[in-house]
Amino acid sequence: MADNDSVIAAARSWAGVRMALATVVSTWGSAPRPRGSHLLVHEDGRFEGSVSGGCVEADIMALAAEVIAGAPFALRRYGVADAAAWEVGLPCGGEIAVMVQPVAAHGFDPALFDAIAAARGEGKALEVATDLTTGCSSTDPLPDAFINRYEPPRRLLIVGAVQIAQVLAGLARELGIATVVIDPRGRFLTPERFPGVTLDDRWPDEAVAALRPDGATAVVTLSHDPKIDDPALIAALRGGAGYVAALGSRKSHAARRARLAADLTDEQIDRVEGPAGIDIGAVGPAEIALSIAAGMVRAQHDPR
Repeated sequence: MADNDSVIAAARSWAGVRMALATVVSTWGSAPRPRGSHLLVHEDGRFEGSVSGGCVEADIMALAAEVIAGAPFALRRYGVADAAAWEVGLPCGGEIAVMVQPVAAHGFDPALFDAIAAARGEGKALEVATDLTTGCSSTDPLPDAFINRYEPPRRLLIVGAVQIAQVLAGLARELGIATVVIDPRGRFLTPERFPGVTLDDRWPDEAVAALRPDGATAVVTLSHDPKIDDPALIAALRGGAGYVAALGSRKSHAARRARLAADLTDEQIDRVEGPAGIDIGAVGPAEIALSIAAGMVRAQHDPR
């Protein structure tokens, strides 16, 4: 899944000027950026996003300048074919195809950025189809088109304002995941302990239900207090959160399953990853937070 949040935000803030949009339409082998990744180029040369992590950006931006000046839509492929590929290519061995469109009615209509933002704001995905022979994009179905699916923005609801939560919130920020820390205990939930993070002091079941978790939302309980964690897990599973995890040992998770059985089906309970995260032999809050962040990423790319 491509992360295009900054590109969508830039496109809306630059509205009214000439721009070109580059998009990875296919990948082979060890491509540095996933299919659907964008690079947006402003008429003054500014840009946002990436299609190759830096390997072919200079060439793409030169092509984008031509498109902005009036040249037609273009489609280019990059890989390692000869020595020149080290100058403009992918030394990692992968191959990508990139299209460059004008941000205009005859290319990627600027209104599409607003439609994407509106859908994501409602927690919905939106698919945009592009005819690779004309370079025109639309939300209407097109035969044999390239389809780019814009998923809702990723969110993380952390229940329990403990030390692991402090580290996990920082990792989520670096991953571009909007985070809310939920804890009814005021002494734990302070701006000093969680700078720049949204804080919610409601009881977790109320908070989680009100925040309406969807498939792009992860809910992780960390308090070790069943009175706080269990209601949050029930609300998360009933609400359709994409990833649900609970801190604790295998023994404590078995006890948790027995408690949750009064309110949830076995199928629902099976969705709780417990112990939370990937087993990397983590010791201490920072490593445990890292294992949980890794579990979230794994679930994002390989949902169960």
